[in-house]
Amino acid sequence: MRRPFLISMVDFTKYPLPRIRHHTNPNFYLPYDSFRVKPKNYPPLIKEINWKKIFLNGKSPNSLDVGCGIGKFLLEFALQNKNENILGFEVRQKAADWINNVIDSENIKNAGALWFSVASGIKFIADESIEKIFYFFPDPWFKKKHHKRRALTIKLIAEFRRVLKPKGKIYTMTDVSEIDEFQLELFLTRKKFKQELTDETKWNLNARSNQEEFCLNKKIRILHRIFSKIN
Repeated sequence: MRRPFLISMVDFTKYPLPRIRHHTNPNFYLPYDSFRVKPKNYPPLIKEINWKKIFLNGKSPNSLDVGCGIGKFLLEFALQNKNENILGFEVRQKAADWINNVIDSENIKNAGALWFSVASGIKFIADESIEKIFYFFPDPWFKKKHHKRRALTIKLIAEFRRVLKPKGKIYTMTDVSEIDEFQLELFLTRKKFKQELTDETKWNLNARSNQEEFCLNKKIRILHRIFSKIN
């Protein structure tokens, strides 16, 4: 059953998008410390954050949106969950800057976006502090020689597990079956997560990403999963 159409809570027509390429420098998808010659303009490395500069209540985030794109899901989730702080990571600087402009203009007090590559780790997020992680429509990097650029790795999954609260959840979406199978294997291989959902009708989020809206409009099948942390 297709989920009903959702009316956007933000009038995005007020915020013309700058020219943002779908892809950025492929080196930005690899850990910074893996390079002998450091790439120019790599997203900033982050050791710690003063959360007062991002969220009005000064508290750390409850949820993470990894690869938040141009932020439709991030912004609407924040507006529907005003008692939660959601932090987005985006590897393209123009996209992160645009999202933060909308956040400031709409006075959204519980959302923020960082120009950041999760390939370099998320050590600045405290242990067992996150309730939900959203990981939607990652770049597939189909060629085998490019698989190393896929952001989701055993190392990143270990970081996800570290920052998640007991029984915390990871929500994944993709329209690429190969990526869905790849992610499923990674999450279940070390038995640190269990799968809770494979049925779209049980997907209980009332916000959508730009890519999800595109797929729904084009009647492209979307694969949904929820994984919960095993303690």
